[in-house]
Amino acid sequence: MNTDLLTLFDADETKLRGIVADALTDADDGELFVEHIQAESLTFDNGRMKGGSFNTEQGFGLRAVAGEAVGYAHAGDLSEAALRRAADAVTAVTRGHSGSYAAAPQRTNKVLYSDENPIGAPTFEAKAKLLKEIDTYLRDKDEKVRQVTASIAASWQVVDILRADGHRVRDIRPMTRINISVMVGQGDRQESGSYGVGGRVGFADFITEESWQHGADDALRQALVNLEAMDAPAGTMDVVLSSGWPGVMLHEAVGHGLEGDFNRKKTSAFAGLLGQMVAAPGVTVVDDGTIENRRGSITVDDEGTPSAHNVLIENGKLVGYMQDRQNARLMGMKATGNGRRQGYAHVPMPRMTNTYMLGGDKTPEEIIASVKKGIYAVSFGGGQVDITSGKFVFGCTEAYMIENGKVGAPIKGAMLIGNGPDAMKRVSMIGNDMKLDTGIGNCGKAGQWVPVGVGQPHLRMDQVTVGGTKA
Repeated sequence: MNTDLLTLFDADETKLRGIVADALTDADDGELFVEHIQAESLTFDNGRMKGGSFNTEQGFGLRAVAGEAVGYAHAGDLSEAALRRAADAVTAVTRGHSGSYAAAPQRTNKVLYSDENPIGAPTFEAKAKLLKEIDTYLRDKDEKVRQVTASIAASWQVVDILRADGHRVRDIRPMTRINISVMVGQGDRQESGSYGVGGRVGFADFITEESWQHGADDALRQALVNLEAMDAPAGTMDVVLSSGWPGVMLHEAVGHGLEGDFNRKKTSAFAGLLGQMVAAPGVTVVDDGTIENRRGSITVDDEGTPSAHNVLIENGKLVGYMQDRQNARLMGMKATGNGRRQGYAHVPMPRMTNTYMLGGDKTPEEIIASVKKGIYAVSFGGGQVDITSGKFVFGCTEAYMIENGKVGAPIKGAMLIGNGPDAMKRVSMIGNDMKLDTGIGNCGKAGQWVPVGVGQPHLRMDQVTVGGTKA
């Protein structure tokens, strides 16, 4: 399709620019955000094709910012009439306000991913055949397999951002993802395992036989481990977190608390702590949207600001927040390229991209060997976090006991309980094996979902509260 989205309106670009400029005359900031997105998904479940979808959506959102207030109107109709109605609506927020329109964001010469549309390549038939092969492969692999669910999804998003000062930027964002989950059983007991992989790339790397068999094998391995797992003990003990996906706990327990809006409103446990030690020495946390082809990466954010490598915590000290343009201006700080939105019907807000902890100097073996008795948490499922207090609860989907410095029996039902700032101060050893997740993260905030990445090295955390299921 034509990726110049302004040409999809029934008015020429000059007229559109005039409408936007008039609507934002007295605003501090704002923009016209135009989006076209295609999405496809297929799900193979329990031996048959269970679902499939393909949809195309497009529309615009017009935003006017006046101090702390925001006027926003959106429509799925790319017409001059709809844009004029939106302009009339958003000017309500600027009445009586005499703003000075903010300078446009800088431009970038970097492009972090291909603009190729992954939908349709490979064909629908080839994707369906792949999902069936995964199902057959796992059922033939082990007689304990009772259910297999495999899914494949892709999207292709084009965004066009036009400001009142004439600054215009476009970004074309591909996304693909494959997920495999398997249920195994023995007698009356059933357990599950899962694996997912994705990124801002086509399917070529993920659908090779070597790639999907690796994923299927790992999902089955996790399920079989959990089938043998014993109930987790409860108490206060040392915990070792594995590298990669366990960084989701860092994302939730710490990352959200470092988003600018929560700190401007003083609803974050980290509010007012810039320049202070909020983690153990050696802990450095960054949010980096500039990593090529990663799920959480964005060439520019949804306000047109280029993404960046933003250091948030440096050697234990809080040195920065993630900012969109509005919160940055109100806090007297710089926009960091973290203004993100789910789509044209949503306002942008400070959101994470790829958030992770940098590596240290210990090997994973050294870290595990240092624990006399504790838990080794390899993977997490769901969790809950209170941003204001920083309190969190996370469930482990794969975990083991550590006895006398050695990984022991698998356990099930382990829950890690604590609060973000306190947990970061309990980090006593940091591994040299920093790894990002495989590209499966989605982050929810204020009803909006965006793709993200997480990561970390192996970590030792001292005396963490663990909830268990052992009687």
